[in-house]
Amino acid sequence: MSQDLRGALVGFCNPLLDISAVVDDDLLNKYNLKANDAILAAPEHVPLFQTLIDSYDAKFLPGGAGQNTLRGAQLLLPANSAVFMGAVGDDENARRLQGAAEKAGLRTNYMVNPEKPTGTCALLITGPNRSMVANLSAAETYQFEHTKKPESWGIIEKAQIYYITGFFFTVSPETIEAVAKHSLENNKTFTMNISAPFVPPVYKDLVEKTLPYIDILFGNETEAASLAEAFGLGTTDIKVIAKKVAHMPKNGSKPRMVVFTQGDKHTVVATGDSDNVRVYGVEPVPKEEIGDTNGAGDAFVAAFLAQHLQGKDVDSCIEAGHWLGGQVVRQIGPNYPKGELKFVESGSFAPVNEKI
Repeated sequence: MSQDLRGALVGFCNPLLDISAVVDDDLLNKYNLKANDAILAAPEHVPLFQTLIDSYDAKFLPGGAGQNTLRGAQLLLPANSAVFMGAVGDDENARRLQGAAEKAGLRTNYMVNPEKPTGTCALLITGPNRSMVANLSAAETYQFEHTKKPESWGIIEKAQIYYITGFFFTVSPETIEAVAKHSLENNKTFTMNISAPFVPPVYKDLVEKTLPYIDILFGNETEAASLAEAFGLGTTDIKVIAKKVAHMPKNGSKPRMVVFTQGDKHTVVATGDSDNVRVYGVEPVPKEEIGDTNGAGDAFVAAFLAQHLQGKDVDSCIEAGHWLGGQVVRQIGPNYPKGELKFVESGSFAPVNEKI
C-alpha cells in the first residue's frame, strides 16, 4: 500500500510575480546591483520595475523562491502532496500566481491583503547570472494570525516536512518559531534555506535562535560564506563551513544535515553525526543549452524534498536535485519543463567522502 502523502509538505515564503529580462551591465551599475545577488528593493530601486517593462523584453513569471520550490516538488509527487502559504494582494497578479500553482497541482493557502498589491521581483539576467530585487508589498504583510487560523494550523498539523526560506525572517519570525517547535515536538522534519547573503548578517539573532530546530539546511556557496562570516566560523572553505554548521547545537535526536550547492561545481553535504563530508560531482549543462540560472537552486531543493519525502536516501535526493536544477537552467526564468517530470535514479551516483 502506497504512503499517503496528501498535505505532507508545507512551505512558507513570499509569493512574488517575477518580472524577468535580459539586461546589460549598464543597468546593473545604474542601480548599484551585483550580477549574482538577491536584495530587497529600496526606494531608489522602485523605478527599475517599470524600466524593465518599458525598455526591455520583460516576461512575467510566477515566482517567489519558496513557491517555486513547492511547485517543483508537487510536480514530482502524488497529487495534493504540497501546500504553500504566504501573503498576496487582491489583484490580477495574485490570480496569475494562483493559476500557476494550480497548473502544477500545488495547493495554496494565501493570506489576502486587499490594501496592498501582490509583491513583485525584478530578475535581471546577464549571461548565466541573475540579480534579484524583491518588492515584497503584500507579501511582507503576512500575519502570524493567519498561521494560527484553524484551517492553516490544521494544514501544518497534517504535514510531515516543513520548508521555509530565509526570506520569511523578514516577514513572520513568529510563524517560523511556531512551526519549528511543532515539528520538534512531533518528530517531524523542519528544513530551511539561507536564501540570500543578506539573511545571516541582518537576521543573525533570528537565525541563531532557529538553527537548533533545523533538521536540513540548504544554501549556495555565497550564502554559506555569508553565514560563516556572520557567525565567526573563521573559514571560507565550504566543506569546513558545512561541517561546522552541521555540528552546531541541535534540539532533538536527529543530526542536522547541511546541503550547500555551488552551481556547476560539486555539492557538499555534512551531518552532525559524522566528521566526514560528502562531496557530489555535478554534470555541467552545456553552455549552448543554458537559458539562465534563475530558479536552479529552488529546483534542486524541490527534487531533494520530493525524494526525501518518499523515503529515498541522500544520494538519491542529491542526484534528483542536480537533475531538476539542470532541467530548469535550460529554461528562461524559474520555469519547469512542459510535460510530465519523472526522475530516474542512475544507480551509480555516489559521493566522495572526505574527512574534515
